[in-house]
Amino acid sequence: MSSQRSVWWILPAGLAAVVLLAAAAYAAYVFLSYSRIEDNVELEVTGDARSPVQTGREYTAVSYNIGFGAYTADFTFFMDGGKESRARSKESVLDCVNGTSGTALSFGPDIALFQEVDTDSTRSHHVNECQLIVDNFSEEGAWDSVFAQNYHSAYLMYPLSQPHGKSNSGILTLSRMDITSSLRRSLPIASGFKKIIDLDRCYSICRLPVENGKELVVFNAHLSAYGTDASQGSAQLQMLFGDMKKEYDKGNYVLCGGDFNHDFTGTSGEYFNPQSTESFSWCSPFPDDMIPDGFTKCTGYAEEFMHTSRYTDRPYSGDSLVFILDGFILSDNIDCTYVQNIDTGYQYTDHNPVVLKFILKDH
Repeated sequence: MSSQRSVWWILPAGLAAVVLLAAAAYAAYVFLSYSRIEDNVELEVTGDARSPVQTGREYTAVSYNIGFGAYTADFTFFMDGGKESRARSKESVLDCVNGTSGTALSFGPDIALFQEVDTDSTRSHHVNECQLIVDNFSEEGAWDSVFAQNYHSAYLMYPLSQPHGKSNSGILTLSRMDITSSLRRSLPIASGFKKIIDLDRCYSICRLPVENGKELVVFNAHLSAYGTDASQGSAQLQMLFGDMKKEYDKGNYVLCGGDFNHDFTGTSGEYFNPQSTESFSWCSPFPDDMIPDGFTKCTGYAEEFMHTSRYTDRPYSGDSLVFILDGFILSDNIDCTYVQNIDTGYQYTDHNPVVLKFILKDH
């Protein structure tokens, strides 16, 4: 009897050892499988748009973060304190992506910038959202398209009840005008453990010839959210603005749109959430003093002051925390004739689209 008592602990100790070994093996898998996408990657341009951009003509651009096709208005996300880690079904993903692309098309865009577009991710039931959007746009005429993979990740085992899984996500640019070439730029990201949370980040640069011999250079950006800090956010903007300034100094026209993961107006958080005391790194005020000379944020909204992103700790309601994170920045050789954040009720994604109308000056 005494010998049996002395070895009672062997089974639970063995099970604990197995659990620890499995956890260590998984941690090793996550870190060893992590790799950054190379910088300065030439991107493939597909499509049959051939028209050059004209000066003196009004064009329309739309920027829209589609939230990997998961965010119905009542969807909550685990990394924001919500409950869900994946879209509820493949059918829901298809409905959301068709909804966001249809909404974008309803504005009659000449240029469309999409962010958080999945191609083969567990969280979005392996729907190729890029191809779905391109197919939807192709029904409306000739388009050129460029996809830049923002990040890829190992299989995330959390939450244990429904793991987030692997992610392959990127940014998609479409244009009714000819895109002659495109480049992916890798942004500075967090180091150490934080890089597993924040993953990779990039922006794409698309070149559209203008009839006067210059180029309209379109930047599609999706800056860091989770795991970021002020210094990292500043480093990302400094790099982005540096590339934009180089193009402007060449005499080109520069249009930058996307999800900046900053409070784009600097005061939207206070305006929309006056009772809240919460603060988040991804919605700190946009550092206007970093914007280079010759560039302007488009914040002269034509209609109501409307938010573009909701915090997904709870289903969307009048009590949700909301902010302006998305927008456009233009060089001063482009006139902004209209800009507005559009209220969609977050029916298909946790972002609202931004619609811009602009004219290239002929000088």
